[in-house]
Amino acid sequence: MTNGTATPTDLDTRLEAYRTELTGYCYRMLGSSFEAEDAVQDTMVRAWRSYDKFEGRSSLRSWLYRIATNVCLDMLTAGNKRARPMDLTDSTPLAQAALSPRPDNTWLEPMPDGRVLPTTDDPAEAAVAKESVRLAFMAALQQLPAKQRAVLILREVLAWKAGEVAELLDTSVASVNSALQRARATLAERQQPGADAAVSDPLDEDQQKLLDRYVAAFEGYDMTALTALLHEDAIMTMPPFDLWLTGARDITGFMTTLGAPCAGSRLVPVQVNGLPGFAQYKPDPEGGGGFTPWAVQVLEISDGRITGFHCFLDTKRWFPLFGLPLHLEAETDQVEQSA
Repeated sequence: MTNGTATPTDLDTRLEAYRTELTGYCYRMLGSSFEAEDAVQDTMVRAWRSYDKFEGRSSLRSWLYRIATNVCLDMLTAGNKRARPMDLTDSTPLAQAALSPRPDNTWLEPMPDGRVLPTTDDPAEAAVAKESVRLAFMAALQQLPAKQRAVLILREVLAWKAGEVAELLDTSVASVNSALQRARATLAERQQPGADAAVSDPLDEDQQKLLDRYVAAFEGYDMTALTALLHEDAIMTMPPFDLWLTGARDITGFMTTLGAPCAGSRLVPVQVNGLPGFAQYKPDPEGGGGFTPWAVQVLEISDGRITGFHCFLDTKRWFPLFGLPLHLEAETDQVEQSA
């Protein structure tokens, strides 16, 4: 098919075939679920409008990545770096815990796996893709200047050749290699909490048992059972609040004080950021029965314990993104994630 003979339907189909992988790329670049989807939509519109100028000197995929990179670099010129609470403040002892929110654009955002991880038959490729959207790696990426970030993602996550990256960025191979070395050095210096999370794909038997025990402990609000599952240095975060807690004692102490209204919650499994996760519904505070959304939980696991317990509380944004209902009936046993 030549450019001149592509019908609108043909072009739509060809562009849409790249939406998931482009969303993954833009998400890694921007750290925001919604900005990533906006960036991809902008990329598609620009590609549609300028398709008659696409001369086929590169592949359609390379051309789309060039557009997407330029869109992301433009969006990053404001210099905002998405972060996790532990990137911004020190850990707070439970006795000093206070819930202080920060603006939405402060935070690294969660993302459903299905929106950013293309289907592949290659287990190694699938593993790299999952590892590259985990919260610790995403937080590390945010520490890099925008062009170094693009180079690292293209070279080490997407396995592009240095020459291909140089062509995309209109620079030299030497410049690409230098940027990659600097990016690697920065990541090595700034080890992120959660970087040692070890989750197999699919979950192995021990990991699945750990999650089953976690669900039983959380839904039963059994702090003794939950303590047994948490690593001694486990971290709990709750964006949009900048508070973060360390250690089972402070985490369970918070859950039985400020977090006490979460007793009796229901957990629905979700696939999020290449990690196990749950949509948490707590009992409806209006007293009408059923459950109301409270958080998307992302769990980090290492050596048979939970090391990270990250709760994203802006449910009016997150639950629709994950295709989850905004109310759960009391008799409902399971909700299928549609995202």
